[in-house]
This record gives sequence, C-alpha cells and structure tokens, in this order.
Amino acid sequence: MTPRDVHVADGVRLQKVLAQAGHGSRRACEKLIATGRVSVDGVVVRELGVRVDPQRSVIHVDGMRVVTDTSLVTLALNKPLGVVSTMSDPEGRPSLEQFVADRTERLFHVGRLDAESEGLLLLTNDGELAHRLAHPSFEVPKTYVVNVTGRVRPATGKALLEGVELEDGPARLDEFRVIDQTPKAAIIEVQLHEGRNRIVRRMFDAVDLPVERLVRTRIGPVRLGDLRPGRTRVLGRTELGSLMAAVGL
Repeated sequence: MTPRDVHVADGVRLQKVLAQAGHGSRRACEKLIATGRVSVDGVVVRELGVRVDPQRSVIHVDGMRVVTDTSLVTLALNKPLGVVSTMSDPEGRPSLEQFVADRTERLFHVGRLDAESEGLLLLTNDGELAHRLAHPSFEVPKTYVVNVTGRVRPATGKALLEGVELEDGPARLDEFRVIDQTPKAAIIEVQLHEGRNRIVRRMFDAVDLPVERLVRTRIGPVRLGDLRPGRTRVLGRTELGSLMAAVGL
C-alpha cells in the first residue's frame, strides 16, 4: 500500500521546521528524518525534500509532538494560597490575572485549585490541549502532597485506594504514600486522575483525616519542581511534547 502523500508544495522544508522547533541543527534534523524518527500526519517521512505546513501539519519526533505554531504557549504556575482559579474575579479576590499581566497572549487556566489549595496550574492559549487536559476520558494523573490532622492507620490507604463513597458518587486514589507522620499528623503523597470539585479534601474527610494543607506537585509529566509561589515558567519542549502525547496529540 502506497503511503499517503503528506508533501505540501508551497510549504516549508521539514528539516527547517524541526530546527526552528529546537530539534537541533538542520543537519541533525536531516538525520532524524533519514533514520525514520519523524512522522507527519501519521506517516513516517524519510525523504529530505518533503515540505510541510507548520500551522497545520501534525509532526512527531520519536512519537513526541513537535509544537510548530509559535503563537501557542503553555505556562506552569505555582498558585499561592488564597488565590482563586479564575483569570479575573468579580468579587475582587486575588486571581490568576496578576501572575500573567506581562503576557500578551489570551491565556486560560486548565483545571482548578480551590483558594485554600496551592501548587501547579497550567495556563495556555492552546484550546485543543486545554480541552483534552480537562476531559475525563484522557485521565491525566495529578499528584498532591497533603498535610492532614490525625494518625494514618494501615486501613486508611487501603480504603482510599479501593474507593470511598462521596455525595456525588464513589472516588478512589490511584496511589497513596505516607511521607512522614507523628501520632497527631501526617504528610501524604497521593495521585488520582479525577477532577471533581475539592475531591482530595472530601476523600480525606471521608476517612476522618481533615486536610490542613494541599499542594499539587504534578500534572501528567509536568512537575512543579522548585518553582516559587506566584511565579510562572514556560514549559520546555520535551515536557510540553510529553504532555501533548499524554492526551493523544
């Protein structure tokens, strides 16, 4: 069967597009193409003369999406305590707008953290990426570090992993790990892929462990790392590509 023709006659040479997207020199990008590591619209391309449309062609290197639209940007934000997860707030509460006031793009946030929670939020002007990250069918895992009051008993983790009943239906964690604890408090790392409102707090309430502090540290492959509260950073090529791959882009 003859492979589908992905060549765009008035497009840009594929190796040039790859080089501009940060995949090395043109010579290095030519090697990527020649060794079959590059696909365009699902077709592996080995010919160096192929031209593509940077705005429309879907390009992958080693299975990872190449972002060729330079107008698209995705940021990681460490949301501080007391900030609501909206770009502006009619009630005048601190919102996300203040942290991206210097950006010219029209950004919107992906997912939410309640005002009492801290940590990683994603801000983007890529509508398709935002839609997929928010859609439950893609089940992008999120990791949190939770400070609770009370002692964690051996049955606690088992109950949360097997599922607890909430007012809007059952919920369960994907991972549960006690980082540290005393007789009266504990620090726990959890992972889940659900995004219902205040779900982590409600799950811990269900096992009689009130949450004192909640920090989201990871969304899919993107980590909060040492990003300080109130600061943002543009996602790097590799982590953005991994994030897009996680939602089938």
